[in-house]
Amino acid sequence: MTNHRLPLEPGDSSSSVVGVRERLLDAAEALVYAGGIHATGVDAIVRQSSTTRKSFYSHFESKDALVAAALARRHERWMHWFIQGVRRYGRKPRVQLLAMFDVLAEWFSSPGFHGCAFLNAAGEISTPDDPIRVVAREHKAQLLQFVQTLCEAHITEAGGERRQAKQLARQWLVLIDGAIGVALVSGASGAARDARTAAARLLDTVSAAPPRARTRKR
Repeated sequence: MTNHRLPLEPGDSSSSVVGVRERLLDAAEALVYAGGIHATGVDAIVRQSSTTRKSFYSHFESKDALVAAALARRHERWMHWFIQGVRRYGRKPRVQLLAMFDVLAEWFSSPGFHGCAFLNAAGEISTPDDPIRVVAREHKAQLLQFVQTLCEAHITEAGGERRQAKQLARQWLVLIDGAIGVALVSGASGAARDARTAAARLLDTVSAAPPRARTRKR
């Protein structure tokens, strides 16, 4: 089975460490993802990264600034991992849409899975314009855009109305995040399979557009 595990999960030592800033980002991402923002102090991050408080504050003005930067970096890596994983399953839009849940299932089964880092972070930060919430919101917006692009391609291929794509994409994102949430709480990767089944039925409801009436020239 192809390993679709997202690199740099907590406990993953496969990445090369370059410089103090990267070590701080690695430590913050791992500790926050495993234990949460509020439960992770600067001292723990400093210890994990084998740096000093002076080094910490020479790179970041606060813990929240570090967490926002770590999430922004994770976003780039997560999206690359997810998109590449989906594309490995095939070229057809329907195949790729459903493959999202196959990729998620493998992630759910990995030992470092602790849910969606962006949903987790947003759940701890109540202020909408907080940089951490902004990163989380932008992550979901870009994920939605990727999904919508495939929904548009699928509907076009099926002969349906392209305007259905936005609604379908929003519903798809609910299935993705719902599967992640259920997998986190239940500890069962089968949530991805259940979401995939629901997703396939959702695609089947996308009806072909009726043929447009042609106006005869007289």
